[in-house]
Amino acid sequence: MLELLGEYGIFLLKVATIVIGIMLILGMIINSASRQKKHSGELKIENLSESLKKICEQMKLEMLSDKERKKAKKATKKAKAKEVFDKRVFVIDFKGSMDAHETESLRREVTAILAIADVDKDEVLLRLESPGGVVHGYGLAAAQLKRLRDKGLKLTISVDKVAASGGYMMACIGDRIVAAPFAVLGSIGVLAQIPNFHRLLKKNDIDFEQITAGEYKRTLTLFGKNTDKGREKFQDDIESIHGLFKDFVQEHRTGLNIDDVATGEVWYGQAALDKGLIDDIKTSDDLLLEAIDRAQVFKVTYKEKAKLSERFTQGAQSSIDRLIMDWVQRSKLWRW
Repeated sequence: MLELLGEYGIFLLKVATIVIGIMLILGMIINSASRQKKHSGELKIENLSESLKKICEQMKLEMLSDKERKKAKKATKKAKAKEVFDKRVFVIDFKGSMDAHETESLRREVTAILAIADVDKDEVLLRLESPGGVVHGYGLAAAQLKRLRDKGLKLTISVDKVAASGGYMMACIGDRIVAAPFAVLGSIGVLAQIPNFHRLLKKNDIDFEQITAGEYKRTLTLFGKNTDKGREKFQDDIESIHGLFKDFVQEHRTGLNIDDVATGEVWYGQAALDKGLIDDIKTSDDLLLEAIDRAQVFKVTYKEKAKLSERFTQGAQSSIDRLIMDWVQRSKLWRW
């Protein structure tokens, strides 16, 4: 059985190699053909109030008799005619990656909302999911949210799964942070790691030369021999960034004991509430249902139009992922 599993794994690797080769060749051809075309994005507005209320009405009607259902439908029509909200809640989704490239879409969405929002009536709900990533990327993402606060718009941050590190940096901008019972929050710390191949190169008689101007232009290196002085400077830089992170969180969450939570640890739901990292425990669905009873709710989404070559690459990547996952699942099944 193990031999069969090994042969199957080798077969999958061969197939994946062929797929990658074809993908690269076709990708270059498609990219070359579409290079001169302009690819812009599209801003979409979805009325969540209508879709959510339809679901609620459908549930209520299904539990009534035919006679009661007719009366309920008439009553609903009359209620709709009277129901006029002058307040709006704008919903934005941010699902962040390591490099926070989603910030460009966030920038467009924030700009669109600021162009039409009434600061005295309207508010914003951001559904946030991110484990964090690069400092400059999430710093810019947080700055985009701060534009809303600076204009006086109420901002609620909802975390259903995770807002850690750079994700929590974004979350702390909100007037209110609400998280699901098992959402992960915190990780107020900084991490940097780098491999070093100096001994491997030395063992194989390979020289590596690096020329810099400035004492600390390069503190740690991939291929050269790292020094204690370089390590100390690198550590100082990390501590400095951590200090900026702590100051930023403290500025926006004044009630926090920052030294107690800025240890790099994460907390779940109730523990995060006890620490003061969040203000309430609810899911984003709870917040939406509350919002439709007092305001018109609109989802604002800006989506970049992917190039044909990018769509092709994504499709090929998905195929490879499925092949690998299939092999993993089969190996688990056979092991049992």
